[in-house]
Amino acid sequence: MLPIAVDAMGGDHAPGAIVEGARTAAAELGVPIVLVGQPEAIGDPGELELFAASQVIAMDDDPASSVRTMKDSSLVRAAELVRDGKASAMVSAGNTGATMASALLRMGRIKGVSRPAIATPIPVPGSTPTVLLDAGANAECQPEWLVQFAQMGAVFARDRYGLDAPRVGLLSIGEEPTKGNTLVKETHALLAAGEWVGATGATFVGNVEGRDLMTDGVDVVVTDGFTGNVALKTLEGGLKTLVGALLAAFDSSEEARAASQALWPTLAPLYASLDPESTGGAMLLGVDGVCIISHGSSSARAIVNAVSVARDMVEGGVVDHLRAAISAS
Repeated sequence: MLPIAVDAMGGDHAPGAIVEGARTAAAELGVPIVLVGQPEAIGDPGELELFAASQVIAMDDDPASSVRTMKDSSLVRAAELVRDGKASAMVSAGNTGATMASALLRMGRIKGVSRPAIATPIPVPGSTPTVLLDAGANAECQPEWLVQFAQMGAVFARDRYGLDAPRVGLLSIGEEPTKGNTLVKETHALLAAGEWVGATGATFVGNVEGRDLMTDGVDVVVTDGFTGNVALKTLEGGLKTLVGALLAAFDSSEEARAASQALWPTLAPLYASLDPESTGGAMLLGVDGVCIISHGSSSARAIVNAVSVARDMVEGGVVDHLRAAISAS
């Protein structure tokens, strides 16, 4: 396959952790990788190909203006490599808005897609993750867009997690169809009509609530980007607080430390399943190429997982499947 373009300059721990993760991914996964960024900052890329880019879009830079003015940034160049057929996918832990803008402006949208959406896997212990979209790309949405998110989310869940009939839910403040704001009520009516299903194999299970995100009762949850991002960050903060409190309790006394040693073999796999770095990042659905968005604090391990997801989505033909689903609706 064509190499995966990794933005070496994006993320809180760039370029060190990004380069380390890319090199590990190339060695362990057998995936060709091209690093994109400033050669003087990256240093020795080892066995990896290096594509020079002189500029860096910072985490706090304005996404739209940065992409327009910083045309030799690592993010823009990575997207162009995919557009020009020199890379099969791009991966970045950098500025999320700029990553999305770079992919959208350089790769373009799949024909018929109204708005791309960020699909983020939410860990579910003992089950496949719940795909939440939109997780932040579109703060304000129209009902028809959310229906399209349902289509794309179902295709993504099917390709990434092998679900033949993904169950799609609409995030609301109650399970009843009459609950929610105008956007939710109008979207519910469209989803319930079922005309959007097509070849996705999906089923609409109705409204779901925030408490359902980490259960095995739904596979894809659709919402607007504002609500989705708030829900995502709330879950991340809650899990971080809970894990911190547990670790503090385990270290609070000799008895607790002894008990934690006995419990750790059982708790360690659960902790790993809840760790955001294990999911490999989110995918920007709707652009004409594979774009994986990793967490800004990504470690080398997170980059390895992100590259793994990019490889799987390229090999699985997810963009072609998305294109087919949208054109059939």
